[in-house]
Amino acid sequence: MGNTLARFQHMPQCGQALHLAESLSHCRAKRFRRCHNRAVMISSLKDQLLPSFSRGSAPSRETLRRTLARDRSGSNDEVDRPRLVLASASPRRLTLLAQVGITPDALRPASIDESVNRGEVPRSLVSRLARSKAETARDQIANDQELADSYVLAADTVVAVGRKILVKPVHVEEAAASLQLLSGRTHKVLTCVCLIMPDDRIRTKIVDTRVRFKHLTRSEIEAYIASREWRGKAGGYAIQGLAGCFVQRIVGSYTNVVGLPVAEVTALLMTENFPIHFNWLKNAEVDRD
Repeated sequence: MGNTLARFQHMPQCGQALHLAESLSHCRAKRFRRCHNRAVMISSLKDQLLPSFSRGSAPSRETLRRTLARDRSGSNDEVDRPRLVLASASPRRLTLLAQVGITPDALRPASIDESVNRGEVPRSLVSRLARSKAETARDQIANDQELADSYVLAADTVVAVGRKILVKPVHVEEAAASLQLLSGRTHKVLTCVCLIMPDDRIRTKIVDTRVRFKHLTRSEIEAYIASREWRGKAGGYAIQGLAGCFVQRIVGSYTNVVGLPVAEVTALLMTENFPIHFNWLKNAEVDRD
């Protein structure tokens, strides 16, 4: 057996094959060690870099509003007189707020796209638009030295017949079509009120009022269109104006149809510790003098 192995090892071709096999085995071992070392290095880099990616992937933009809210959360001091910003320049809403003694410290009308999304129902639309208006106004005052820590109030109103939303008409034809659709029918007026607190908590409230119109004659529609009162009004009419004579019945809040549900707004503000009665007491003192 020993002589056979010796003869086999001394054969030139067999010796070369054994040498080649040993070389290949040595190369595989070196390649394995290199791959293993590379895998260890990559794993170590992941451990070091991934946490930093997670921390920095969504940086938050610091604003004066956030700074004030953070400082206030760690203090027991109360704000002397909270400020209120109204995300609207509507004279109707200003008048309704004034009736209950609320005077906004500033107006920040929010210009947003009020287009209706495909398949969007009235409640979803009015909620989305009111919140968008409030957030836009909040961003406008986020670094304002005087208004940064204000309450922000916004509202949006839509008129709907069933699931059909009647947008604010732009042209005479649209206004006439809205009045013809409302004639002799009951429709809904929905207003969503959105309030953003100084610490950026958000509260919303949707108020639903049902309004029934009498049957409108062609001459009534034409005369109302000629008055131009319909411009900029949800549903193409203003209940506090000439169109008040079209209304047969209301179920719900009248001020909601005008553009702002006063009872719900005051309740929302009082719940969040906004001093609604401050001006009431102030006016009472003036009257006594």
